[in-house]
Amino acid sequence: MRILIIGGGGREHALAWKLAREHTVYACPGNPGIAQVAECIVGDPLSTAIQVRPDLVVIGPENPLIEGLADRMRVEGLTVFGPGADGAQHEASKAFSKTLMQEAGVPTAPFSIHTDAASARMAAKARFDAGQSVAVKASGAALGKGVVVCDTYEEADDAIAMMLEDRDLGEAGDTVVIEDRLRGREFSLLSVVSGTEFVSLPVAQDYKRALDGDRGPNTGGMGTYSPVAKVDDDLVRKAEDRIVRPMLVAMKDHGIDYHGVLFSGVMVVDGEPMCLEYNVRFGDPETQTVMRRLGPGLGELLYAAAKGQPLPTVSVDVPSAVTVVLASSGYPGGYAKGVPISIPVDLDESVVVFHAGTADALRESPAPEISNLRTNHRGEGEFVSAGGRVLGVSATGATVAEARARAYAAADRIAFEGKMLRRDIAAEQ
Repeated sequence: MRILIIGGGGREHALAWKLAREHTVYACPGNPGIAQVAECIVGDPLSTAIQVRPDLVVIGPENPLIEGLADRMRVEGLTVFGPGADGAQHEASKAFSKTLMQEAGVPTAPFSIHTDAASARMAAKARFDAGQSVAVKASGAALGKGVVVCDTYEEADDAIAMMLEDRDLGEAGDTVVIEDRLRGREFSLLSVVSGTEFVSLPVAQDYKRALDGDRGPNTGGMGTYSPVAKVDDDLVRKAEDRIVRPMLVAMKDHGIDYHGVLFSGVMVVDGEPMCLEYNVRFGDPETQTVMRRLGPGLGELLYAAAKGQPLPTVSVDVPSAVTVVLASSGYPGGYAKGVPISIPVDLDESVVVFHAGTADALRESPAPEISNLRTNHRGEGEFVSAGGRVLGVSATGATVAEARARAYAAADRIAFEGKMLRRDIAAEQ
């Protein structure tokens, strides 16, 4: 099968790495890591898809989905894995998503929706006065950085000002959701969906805060591991029955024919799963970890979902995987680009380094000579940073502890100025 992946981050590298083991893969635009396993094409995604005419298009990031790229591709007769703009409203509008959760009876935190700072502050103050802390969420897509968990009213006030008054998140913060803060353990559930049918992939644990001990600002994700010891099969089935299945039925009732991934962010409160949020694409960096565990057949699963056919299952062949994100100093705030990266060629065979924010040094900037680099298929071996999250160092093992040790051993050997990482990924299970 010929598969075109739209996107150029760590998630897309992980998908390309997995799918290229069984299929011919193209990527638009791709990145230097993806170029090691696929043909990268820089250009308009729709024009590229029409030119390549792949058997399957997989759209990675949320913004093209929100903007209706899957709809436009389907009009052209392409087979696409990814929801249309109607289903992508789960990412375009948390207000829409929370309202639909409420309608579908999905267990979630109590919430209110606001477009002005005064009413948002009143709602937050009322919750704190009642002894309940809150989360302030930008309704629009904010690259995983639109949620502020607040321990005090003052923090909520600052978050409301940042979104609705200072407009630090642009249009994404034009509407905010104030919801009660849930406390418990969290996990990510990725379900491959075809209408109201779905197959869930192995669950993963994500780390959103920038610093060890879950301190610092929210990021797009600083690392993941799988399996999650405290999330057993019964809990996953509960999450599917209470969070995934009702939402698929609700979307169908609203005329939304959903074909893609439904990512459920789940919080376990007193032993029961509650929905924090839905995303409409593979999680990042959850995908890097989940792809390392899967057996063959992912391409066939995604194709069947895109076509509305019966969904096959994919075996889980690898016991454990851990991914540690290496970020640029200053992330998720301002950071430097064009910093030379050194990746040793003799990393442990269990390790795959997924490129999230890199560029070819020879093409992008006049970087100095760097020795001992992994080369890509074009024979180039120099990479520079080009994003906040630069690399995802992913390792497998017989246990999470073994995979963790291998991931950190490799991460410590990769060098670039200002390298930032958390040291507690998968430390407590």
